[in-house]
Amino acid sequence: MRLDTASILKRFFFCEQALILAEAGWLASIPQFDIKTLVPRFLWEDAMVGNALRERVFELHYPSRLMILGDDSALISVMQQAINAPSAEAFILSLAKVFKPAFLKAYQQYLDEVDEIADGPSLRFMRSAVEDKTLQISILDQFASEMLTMAPEKREQAEQWCATIAAQLEAVGGLTLMTPNTTTPDLSALDKVGRTPFVLAELPARDARFFQCRFYWPDVVDPNFPYGEGMELQLRSAISHINEVWAVEAAGAGLHAFSEELGWEFTFEAARWCYDEARHARMGWDRLQRWGFAPAEIPLGRYIYDSGRPHGALYLLAMLAYFETKNIGKKNQRARAFAEYQDSTSQHDMEFDWADETIHASYGAKWLEALRTARPDDVPDFDEIRKRCNQYVADMVTTCTEQERDAIRVVANALKHKAEQLASANN
Repeated sequence: MRLDTASILKRFFFCEQALILAEAGWLASIPQFDIKTLVPRFLWEDAMVGNALRERVFELHYPSRLMILGDDSALISVMQQAINAPSAEAFILSLAKVFKPAFLKAYQQYLDEVDEIADGPSLRFMRSAVEDKTLQISILDQFASEMLTMAPEKREQAEQWCATIAAQLEAVGGLTLMTPNTTTPDLSALDKVGRTPFVLAELPARDARFFQCRFYWPDVVDPNFPYGEGMELQLRSAISHINEVWAVEAAGAGLHAFSEELGWEFTFEAARWCYDEARHARMGWDRLQRWGFAPAEIPLGRYIYDSGRPHGALYLLAMLAYFETKNIGKKNQRARAFAEYQDSTSQHDMEFDWADETIHASYGAKWLEALRTARPDDVPDFDEIRKRCNQYVADMVTTCTEQERDAIRVVANALKHKAEQLASANN
């Protein structure tokens, strides 16, 4: 019946929302580049189905637009424990083995039971959700295996965490079409296997395959080092793109921190923002690989995340908005330059980057203003926020040591030299 269907879809929505927040919060703590930049795609896909679920609930509950947990509160409380995993390895393993399979089974069950005439509007997004979850599980299985192979000492705890969280999920009735029971989850059982209250990473984790640094190019800390033209501009642009991992982390941090306060519309748009930044980082990595560069040659920095993190999630979100508005005007110029160089790949990436950042600029202005409206005593206006962001970054740059400058110059010059050799060999 109509209201029963709405209750089921509402349950699915709240579960998706809980997992989206966990996925977003964990991004800064995941070292592996591929995992850090693919989980945002998953949380965006989850947000897409979450948004469709929510809208369908409103249709079935019309004219009410209330979303109340009700009998689902015990189930949701277990879902909310996903973020308290004891390690990144345990978190990714729990996604692969517990949470995503639970969604897949429930969505498949829904499709098996649905009245395709009466509830036809739900069919399309539920079928897409099944496709998404199936592929997510396959990729997450691979990620979990890779992570635990690299850190075998974490395997036992990760597996214990998964078994215990699965048992807790089962204890409340699981994620099904049936109303879950109201059994209070036994958090002490999770404590015994390492439950760790989530805290956003102070320092973002970086993939050990890459060159580790704070400042990813000499021009960041040396005004006399040219940004470059021609081949140097192509290289610099790719390095800038791959280093948007900081933006992935900042978007995830903002989504996690302000979802409850700003509501679902913010969560939905922040998920897209996070996914876009991950796409940009992967653009740079893809171009660098095509050109023949190895990870150890490529610098991955963190200075912008480091600049905002001490001032809270507000200023991580603000850094995103600040850099979107600061650099957006340069994107079209660089796309035209790449066209002149007959570098259609860099041009293609830059044009899509520009389109994304026009959207992101509106997100930043909209949601920082919403925070200011909600907390006028704590959140300054956008002009003041931009000034502070500029100052925080400038202050961070002053902490650069001569050793760091020398090291990143060596890396940059080696990259430029190799690029020249590759260009010469291809001519």
